[in-house]
Amino acid sequence: MESQAIAAIAIFLVIYALIISEKIHRTIIAMVGGIIMVAVGIVDQEAALHHIDFNTLGLLIGMMIIVSVTAETGLFKYIAVWAAKKAKGSPVNILIVLMLITAIGSAFLDNVTTILLMVPVTFSITRQLKVSPLPYIMTQIIASNVGGTATLIGDPPNIMIGSAVSELTFMAFINNLAPIAAIVLIVYIPLFILIFRKQLKTTPELRSSIMRMDERELITDRKLMYKSLTALGLTIIGFFLHQALHLESATVALAGAFLLLVLTGEHTMEEAFRKVEWTTIFFFVGLFVLVAGLVETDVIAKLAAQAIEWTGGNVTAASMLILWMSAIASAFLDNIPFVATMIPMIQEMGNMGIDNLEPLWWSLALGACLGGNGTLIGASANLIAAGMAGKEGHPISFVKFMKVAFPLMLLSIVLSSAYIYLRYLI
Repeated sequence: MESQAIAAIAIFLVIYALIISEKIHRTIIAMVGGIIMVAVGIVDQEAALHHIDFNTLGLLIGMMIIVSVTAETGLFKYIAVWAAKKAKGSPVNILIVLMLITAIGSAFLDNVTTILLMVPVTFSITRQLKVSPLPYIMTQIIASNVGGTATLIGDPPNIMIGSAVSELTFMAFINNLAPIAAIVLIVYIPLFILIFRKQLKTTPELRSSIMRMDERELITDRKLMYKSLTALGLTIIGFFLHQALHLESATVALAGAFLLLVLTGEHTMEEAFRKVEWTTIFFFVGLFVLVAGLVETDVIAKLAAQAIEWTGGNVTAASMLILWMSAIASAFLDNIPFVATMIPMIQEMGNMGIDNLEPLWWSLALGACLGGNGTLIGASANLIAAGMAGKEGHPISFVKFMKVAFPLMLLSIVLSSAYIYLRYLI
């Protein structure tokens, strides 16, 4: 192996280990790694810029702006309290309703944003009922990753896959991934009730306190809410039509974001830009350049060749390998850098004789998104929810979460294996 390839692997592994250790913020480490790749000559600056996926970045920024402005109106708090009242204040029914809202929100906003919006409201409701918030938070973490699996914009791995493969449109993600996401969620509901049944009890008096809450008071700015809903609605319609309109998903998201800013004015723009998660954006930038080092030195091509050798070029074997490898790896590693590494590898497998890559892409999406449920460090949404719970005095330990989530994750991958095989491989 050439010295540059060895150096690229060494840099990548050291940076990956530092990201996992969480000793230094992952954005700083990823950017330092990308800079080192360029500084030592493994990737030149022009090639590095070429490998940065600006479609992924544009889509993330656009949706972050829309959601941050919409959140200011109190709409999401209104929905959560309204749903709790529809559930008649029943702890079990509220668990199911909030889980479903989280899953649907994660499909059309993104799972990190949905968690940020739902967790504070969940604490408010559980305080009223005097029940432990942990069953609610844990089910919402799991539901956010399942719901995020269903669409192109729901989870960062899907955004990255959709951006890398132009024929995988917004509708293609819904048609291919929403059915299995719905199946997994339906299977999970009775299991959640069984697992947490002892913690989901309250008194009739406390249930009535939920019914007395006035959700209308939570809407702080109706005009802004209508403008936000208009922009969000047009953006989602744009995602459905983006292939027919010959527009990339980033163009649609940014158009929706700046339409909203035109409608709301300059003061809203400054606040919205402050709330964009720039640390996440630069984390992606660093990762793209890190992976570029592996691509430019043919490390990815060699890994793809090895995978084809293991599977004999068989699409079924390759799909199952990618699905299970992605799930197990994503449970213990952040799924974003893992997917960033896998995308060029699958593309290389296509160049080496596997004609039908579609099952491989869906296997990667399902493995990475659902595998993120395996442990607390499997996805960004998990860590954010655990951090918010800790601040409220209800810490979620790694082991406590894993005891519930890992078996459920394995079940979802078994279901996904059957789905991939029956739908694409027979």
